[in-house]
Formats: sequence, structure tokens, C-alpha cells
Amino acid sequence: MTPSSSPSITAAGLAEASAELLDAVRAGAPLVQCLTNHVVSNFTANALLALGAAPAMVDIPDEAGVFAPVASAVLINLGTLGGRQPEAMREAARAARLAGTPWVLDPVAVGALPVRTALAAELLSARPTIVRGNASEIAAVAGAGAAGRGVDATQTVDAAAAPAVELATRLDAVVAVSGPVDLVTDGRTRIRVAGGHELLTRVTGAGCALGAVLGAFAAVADDPLTAAVAAHCVYAVAAEDAAAGSPGPGSFAVALLDALAAVSADDVAARARLEVVR
Repeated sequence: MTPSSSPSITAAGLAEASAELLDAVRAGAPLVQCLTNHVVSNFTANALLALGAAPAMVDIPDEAGVFAPVASAVLINLGTLGGRQPEAMREAARAARLAGTPWVLDPVAVGALPVRTALAAELLSARPTIVRGNASEIAAVAGAGAAGRGVDATQTVDAAAAPAVELATRLDAVVAVSGPVDLVTDGRTRIRVAGGHELLTRVTGAGCALGAVLGAFAAVADDPLTAAVAAHCVYAVAAEDAAAGSPGPGSFAVALLDALAAVSADDVAARARLEVVR
């Protein structure tokens, strides 16, 4: 029986596992290949470095597919689809699937815009390990909701819960829905992760960087559900610490990198706010 289907899974156990996985990320320094949008590339790379992982922004055809089996994890973020990047994303997704490399799909603005919506549907055939997005994006990629307002959600996390469960079950994957209280599910167990801060929504790249962090945790975890919960817990605690000393989004963006570097396993174990919904 896998951890994600076990009736013994508890909030306390997940908090402890999240703390242990943070230490594992720092000990292993997983290499995360990021095929992401040009607006957030720098912040995403710095977030991984701050956490203790390593970024590799390999996103061109004839290299992306070669690199994916070498990487510890792969992030594919559909934020800005320029040039031949979609071709590279197809290569990387296929190669990661064949090599058993965990990979994360972040379907930015899917449902709102046609090119990325079609590409997301195509990439799902390569079976991502984790799909993460806001409520509108997850509902849209599951085929159960209308478009959001670009990158902004127009649905609630609760409204996206059923589509998230259906999508996770169909793909045999983990789906993570970001919001005031995040929802993580593998189709059998639903876990709510509270915390974070409203300033996350006012910094370009904060959500996109979370996708890369999910990849780092998936690289060192035994199961993707625990990895996704751990990533959300660590990110939430770091965001709270960053916001505590930040008067606005500019200082918060810098402070978030510092907080990702400073957050400890003890912090996560003590402050993770989790609810297991059966």
C-alpha cells in the first residue's frame, strides 16, 4: 500500500515528512530542468538555489529531450510560449516519462488562451507526475471549467476540488491547486495546506517558482503526494517569514528568497498547517 492510499496518513505525519524532505533536498541538491516562461526564469532559478536545489534552464529543441533523463526533475511551465519552446516541451515531457524522471506541469492561463490550452492537453499524454496551478487553470485542464482571467483565478479552490480529484485519478498523478488554502490530491486523499501570504499573489513568478520547488521535492521523495505537500508547506512557511519583514511586494520578493534559504526542518515540522480530508 502506497503512503498516499494508506488510511494511517495524518497531518502530523505529513508535517514531519515535509521537514525530512526539506533536509533531503538540501542534502541531495536535485537538479531541476526548467522549461519556463521568460518573465520568471531568473526568479525561478534563484528560488531553487535558495532552497538548496540546482536549476538548469535547458529549453531548446534537441537539448531539452536529451537533458531530461539527466535531470533529477523537470518543470514545464506554459507561461510564455515563444519560438520553438513548445517543441522542446514536448521533447522533455516524452523523455522524462520514458526515463522515469518526475516532471511537473504548470498550465499557466490554460482555458483562457487557445495555443497553451491545446499544448497542455497534448502534454497530459506524457503523464506528468504533478500538475499544479490555480483553481481556474486546474478546472480548465481537467475539462471541467471555464477560463480564468489570464493567470488570475476566477474560481475558488473548493470549486476546483472535484475536477482536481478527477484529473489526478485519470492521470494517476498528483494535482495541486493553489489558493488561500492550497489543495493537494492524488485522487484518493485530499490534503489542505494553509499558510503563505497574500503578497505571493503580487510578485510575478512566485507561483511559477513553486512549480520548480515541487520538482525539487518530487526528486527526493518516495511518493509524489508527500512531495507536493512538503513543497507547499515549506513555501507557505517561507512566505510567512518573508512577509513579516516586508512592507510591500518589492521587498517581499527579495525576502522570499532569503526565507527559502533560512527556513529549517524544525520550522516546517512545527508550523505546517495541514488537514487530511478523506
